[in-house]
Amino acid sequence: MRKKNSNAILVKSPEQVELSRIAGQLASDVLTMIGPHVQPGVTTEYLDKLCNEYIVNVLQVIPANVGYAGFTKTVCTSVNEVVCHGIPSPKKVLKDGDIINIDVAVIKDGWFGDTSRMYYVGNVGKAARKLCEVTYDAMWAGIRAVRPGATLGDVGHAIQSLAENAGFSVVRDYCGHGIGMVYHEDPQVLHYGRPGLGLTLEPGMIFTIEPMINAGKHQTRSLPDGWTVVTADRSLSAQWEHMVAVTATGFDVLTLAPGEKAQ
Repeated sequence: MRKKNSNAILVKSPEQVELSRIAGQLASDVLTMIGPHVQPGVTTEYLDKLCNEYIVNVLQVIPANVGYAGFTKTVCTSVNEVVCHGIPSPKKVLKDGDIINIDVAVIKDGWFGDTSRMYYVGNVGKAARKLCEVTYDAMWAGIRAVRPGATLGDVGHAIQSLAENAGFSVVRDYCGHGIGMVYHEDPQVLHYGRPGLGLTLEPGMIFTIEPMINAGKHQTRSLPDGWTVVTADRSLSAQWEHMVAVTATGFDVLTLAPGEKAQ
């Protein structure tokens, strides 16, 4: 790994990108495994336990979130108005019509994989489905902006434009991040911005693009547990996350789900 003198952003070699891809795919596998278990009546604690058992016993890798900055669970489970960092709980029972983001990270041979998806719980209304769909499209709009010579402002602008044109708002308080042998490293990847501004991208950079999109206003607040973040106006929020590597000609998504293709 070489470090840029000008901006201290770690640039990975092709071999290191492949190690990052392996970790990213393992994280993606966890989210594929848990999907059928997201049903009305189950607790978020139950989902967390299933993910932990799968990571430790089946994949035989390290659940990165356990113990991270004091976090005690394996995944983040963010339901409805929860923007991010929801803590799995035996008291949180999923209800028909809920939407939930599950965010997972693993460590394989020292490399971090980090990704998240939205899930529908039972019969979900049109408004909630639209929010989830637009958020997914906004993530891909940001990914499509990734190429050598583009800027992070281009990425953020693409996300913001699509989300706001659909009538939603982009969370400002939380962002994507560089990732490699460190869970959260530079650069910070804002999901809003102006074209041409910010860090210029170059091959070998790896970061997450993980927009949090609210049905209402963009403001958030943190709950007393110190982790859970909710929309200030209690409107619904959705999030999707992929790890992306900058290539010589564009982008390479390292956490694709089975059957998922670049949009």
